Amino acid sequence: MVDILDRITEQRLLRNWTEYELAQRSTLPQSTISSWYRKNMLPSLASLEKICHAFDMTMAQFLAENANLTEITPEQENLLKKWELLSPKQKSSFLALMDSITPNG
Repeated sequence: MVDILDRITEQRLLRNWTEYELAQRSTLPQSTISSWYRKNMLPSLASLEKICHAFDMTMAQFLAENANLTEITPEQENLLKKWELLSPKQKSSFLALMDSITPNG
């Protein structure tokens, strides 16, 4: 289970934001954010949506057990589906090709 307040702190610190900066970016009063921690209260869904928007995350990304959850484009999803159909040798060849045509490959 995700600890909401811990996740907010984690995401805020990843961005080197103070509580004040988070308040500014989320359009929430800093006193509201501080009171969550002082009183060990959870933000309302509306407040959490504002926090997620400030972090440029969806609610699903924020609440995911795996904090590295990201959205993928339809093109990326299509590529992953095709990747799964390749044999190990084909995957190796494909990676070698990608390394040869991409910068820093």
